Amino acid sequence: MPTVAIINSSEDTVEMLRALLQGEGWETVTAHVDDIKRGRVDFVQFLERHDPGVIIYDVPPPYEHNWAFLRLLRTSRAMEDRVVVVTTTNKAALERFVGPTDALEIFTKPYDVDILIETISRTLKAA
Repeated sequence: MPTVAIINSSEDTVEMLRALLQGEGWETVTAHVDDIKRGRVDFVQFLERHDPGVIIYDVPPPYEHNWAFLRLLRTSRAMEDRVVVVTTTNKAALERFVGPTDALEIFTKPYDVDILIETISRTLKAA
């Protein structure tokens, strides 16, 4: 059973995504962005222990700061060859600060979660 890592700053969103993804048959592991930033979660160890097939990483405001942190994480050797599906609740605002992205905007329309599920399914099948 594939594992999907949910990295987010909202406990409600983490729990909602966990229930949704487990309902699709995927194992889930979670971490909070702030815990990674503050060193309460060793991100490299987290990845090595769980070896997720996909990482869902949410970029919240302040966008410049949180986008820079994601870019830093992506430079880690532990992130090589890992697929990251970037989400945000306001893609237009994110892109005003960081330029064009492939981020998925979730929770603005009823079908946004379906797009996330489809993206994860495609990614896991391609792996």
